[in-house]
Parts: sequence; structure tokens; C-alpha cells
Amino acid sequence: MARPTPTDNTTETPGDTARRLVRSCDRAVLGTALTGAEGWPYASLVLLATDHAARPLLLLSDLADHTKNLKADPRASLLIDGTAGLDEPLTGARVTLQGHVTPLADDALLARYVAHHPSAAFYAGFKDFNLYRMNVERAHLVAGFGRIHWIEADELLFDAAPHAALAAAEAEIVAHMNEDHADALDLYAAKLLGLDGTGWRMTGIDPEGIDIRSGGAVARLDFAAFGENAPSDAERARAALVRLVKRARAT
Repeated sequence: MARPTPTDNTTETPGDTARRLVRSCDRAVLGTALTGAEGWPYASLVLLATDHAARPLLLLSDLADHTKNLKADPRASLLIDGTAGLDEPLTGARVTLQGHVTPLADDALLARYVAHHPSAAFYAGFKDFNLYRMNVERAHLVAGFGRIHWIEADELLFDAAPHAALAAAEAEIVAHMNEDHADALDLYAAKLLGLDGTGWRMTGIDPEGIDIRSGGAVARLDFAAFGENAPSDAERARAALVRLVKRARAT
């Protein structure tokens, strides 16, 4: 049987499209102003995660040039590229975020970042590595030829406040799914997302979906794409995950 077609969300806004892209990618190009070089633009590859509102999270070393640049001028851009694998990359979506990137002391968000990037566990505790978050001011979305939008922060970011209970329960939900329901994660990957392989693990859950990883491959299952509402707490998240398993098994 063919894999199910996700719900056609005809009400999706440019902000929704951009946010979905930001949540789904695990890396970005960070643009900063190079110190001591008259502000020349400096671009570097960084690993990306987001908080529940979809604000970017970065784990940066004090020794890196981009971190030195941010300490002198926190203004930055992040290019998130969703064109990988396309025969014609310019038909794919990409978004540039603009905002201020500043340090953030938050153990829960650091744990969320490391869950998304397991290799970061090796250096996350080093004294010269710190968590940073971009406070987004606006975004520029190119979603294909002729689909170009400037988006203000309030259009891009998700209001996560009503879903605070889900954020508090995230680590427990992720551990439970990985330890007790690994088969369900493989079902999501194969039947709902059309992905190959097994051994998929959940790396995060937020009100708009779940993130999974297998080795270097990452993927995202958006709740809305399969007719699910944004869960506000662990119980509603559990119900949504069970319904998705049933849907995958029926495929």
C-alpha cells in the first residue's frame, strides 16, 4: 500500500513554511561581522537546534572566530537550506533569519540541543563551549521561483507558552519512546515519512512535531501534516503518537 498523503494545509502562511524549514534542518550557515576586518561578512557552518518557539539554538566555542565576532557584535544571519537532494536546487526552499545571537544559560535547552546532536555530548561540558540562542527579528524566505517573502518575527515564531507542560515533559517523552517504543519510531520513518532503514531514535518533541535521527540522517514528522493538533502536554502528546502509530500500521 502506498504511504499516506499528508493533509493538504492550504492555510499555511509564509511564516509557517519558514518555521517548518527551520525546525527540520540540523545545520545552518552563520553569518557574522569579522572583528578586526572592518566588518567583512564571515560565514561558517554550525549545527542547529531550536527551542519550542522555533528560535535557533547553537553550541559555540569561545575559540571560534564566529563566537568572537558575536561577542563584539551580536547581530547575525542564519541561512537554513532545504534544497539538498533536489535536481534543481533553486526550486527548493531556503530561509535567512536575522537577529541577535546571545549566550543562554538553560540546562533544559542545552539537553535538548545535545539530544538533537548526540556527538555534542562530548564537548557540551567544556568550559569554552556555551549555548547561544538567536532572538529572531525577521526572516527572508525563498520557497522557489517567485515565492519570496520578508517575514516578521511574530509571523515566524510559534507561541509556545500554552504548551509549557509539553516542554517540561519533553526529556521524559523522548526517553520513553526510545527505550520502550523503538518499533513505533521505525514505523513513523518507514510508513509516514517514506524513509529507509531502521534504528530511528526520537531526538525531540515540540507542539508542532517530532524529530528523529538514524546515524547522520535526520527527519521531522509534522503533526499538522497528518491531521494532528498541537499537543499542550504529555498526555495529549501520547494520544497523538498512538494515533500516528495506528495510522502507520494501517498503511
